[in-house]
Amino acid sequence: GQRKAREARMGKPDSRGLEISRLIGRCLRSVVDMKAIKDCTVWLDCDVLQADGGTRTAAISGAYVALRDALESKRKRWAKWPLTNSIAGVSVGVVNGDVVLDLDYAEDSRADVDCNVAMNGDAKMVEIQGSAEGEPFDDQQFAEMLRLARLGIADITRMQHLAFES
Repeated sequence: GQRKAREARMGKPDSRGLEISRLIGRCLRSVVDMKAIKDCTVWLDCDVLQADGGTRTAAISGAYVALRDALESKRKRWAKWPLTNSIAGVSVGVVNGDVVLDLDYAEDSRADVDCNVAMNGDAKMVEIQGSAEGEPFDDQQFAEMLRLARLGIADITRMQHLAFES
């Protein structure tokens, strides 16, 4: 199906886009030594061009790659390397009673629980956004969502590191 076109592309304020932008900013700042970049401002213009659900978590993972690439391009500028860790995100949820990693659009639209998780490269949680869209979830389901999120983020983190090896 078609997703909603963002109003920001038409020059209008978009609260959803602003909320996603703030989420990405919080996640990125969690892995940057702000003292090391002192007087610099880093602007990242990242957009998810194609995704089937999980766009905000894909944006977190991709924005980290863009940030690292931008910082690498000015490597000589930094007296101390400003990145303290990596960051990645995934969506998890409960669909038809099953805990699912990386919900696609069809799963997301009928999920009882929708959760976005961002963790750093040490598998420490940076951001969790979750809500029951249908049936409430219990501690066991939440623990399973976090377990799957940790596995998915570990895979994404490996791919992020591979992107810089080539």
